[in-house]
Amino acid sequence: MNHRPFEDWLLDDQPLTPEQNRDLQTHLRTCTTYAAIAESNLALHSARKVTPAAGFIDRFQLRLAEQRKAARVRQTIGTLIFVIGGLGLLVWLAGPIVQEALRSPAEWITTAVSYFLFVLTSIQALNEVALVLLHIMPNLVSPLGWLMVISVLGGLGLMWIVSIARWTRPPQGV
Repeated sequence: MNHRPFEDWLLDDQPLTPEQNRDLQTHLRTCTTYAAIAESNLALHSARKVTPAAGFIDRFQLRLAEQRKAARVRQTIGTLIFVIGGLGLLVWLAGPIVQEALRSPAEWITTAVSYFLFVLTSIQALNEVALVLLHIMPNLVSPLGWLMVISVLGGLGLMWIVSIARWTRPPQGV
């Protein structure tokens, strides 16, 4: 038997339709577990609510404000320590490089230009390799093989888009 709607009706404290109420009462007569839940729910609702001692709310709010202030101070100090530590590490790692660059600017300019030229020639070489492969690949793989490769890549792309959409969607309540 499906107990789920009866559990929801007992624990949600929402008004029930006459048909739902009749079904619930019928189920409570036959199921001891849910009869016990209904009885404990009734006992909880009929319990006398105790008012807090005098000044409790004020003390609680004062202590809560102090805890929030202390948490803000701890968070600020932690952030400062993290930033200062990161800057110290950056200065420690970059110090020799900056010192050498300031000592001989012509040398680091030459090095930067040579790296730029290296990257540029590497891109040109990769472009030529890609062009050669593009001329060779159609003859190596059959059209059915290309269809399969494109289908797999399309499926992976679709899964990627769906997973990003699911991860970035805001939660919709309970």
